[in-house]
Amino acid sequence: MTSVCCRKDKPSRKKRSFRGSGRRWLKFNAVGVLGFAIQIGMLLFCVRLLRLNYLIATVVSVETAVVHNFLWHHQWTWSDRRPGFGTRGAAVRFIRFNAGSGLVSLVGNLVLMRTLAGAAHIDLILSSLISVVSCSIVNFLIADRLIFCRPRRT
Repeated sequence: MTSVCCRKDKPSRKKRSFRGSGRRWLKFNAVGVLGFAIQIGMLLFCVRLLRLNYLIATVVSVETAVVHNFLWHHQWTWSDRRPGFGTRGAAVRFIRFNAGSGLVSLVGNLVLMRTLAGAAHIDLILSSLISVVSCSIVNFLIADRLIFCRPRRT
């Protein structure tokens, strides 16, 4: 049986290869591009159609992208690391993903959007792009090392 906690032992030499990490990084970014499109669509919908404040719209759009990204990462980017205990394991990972990558994305986007779009008056889309790119490396490391890591053997 496996647990949700991640293994602490070193991965095999094969798993540490750049080739495997590079492929996963490309998948992560492909999902991120789709997530960014969703985030921008939701941001513009909230600001232009619903007339929400850009910071409230940022919260809504980031969380929408976080949910999208989790589903794709769970099914594709880290499909080889899915826990073997079904819905419960996926739900726990979703909570962890929101608490890790989701929180980094939310705080990072809010701070950068306030600085770029609010104080510097840079375009919303460009500000959002800078915010997302700025958070991406940290989010990849959190997802790879803490959220979608290999389950511990018990």
